[in-house]
Amino acid sequence: MAFTYKNSKGVTYILHAKNRVTSSGKKATLYYFSKEKKEGALDALPAGYVVAETANGMLVLKKK
Repeated sequence: MAFTYKNSKGVTYILHAKNRVTSSGKKATLYYFSKEKKEGALDALPAGYVVAETANGMLVLKKK
């Protein structure tokens, strides 16, 4: 079951993660929310992160 979050406007989003290599060669994990379930959907919120919402209803992950 994918991790879902409903924003203040009532729209449900699903959390996803994508691993990539930066231009300096470091590995980084990108977290993003999408309305549709795609490859890379996460089952739980990553440890040490909380969901925050911007003034216009966009969801972001913040470190605790």
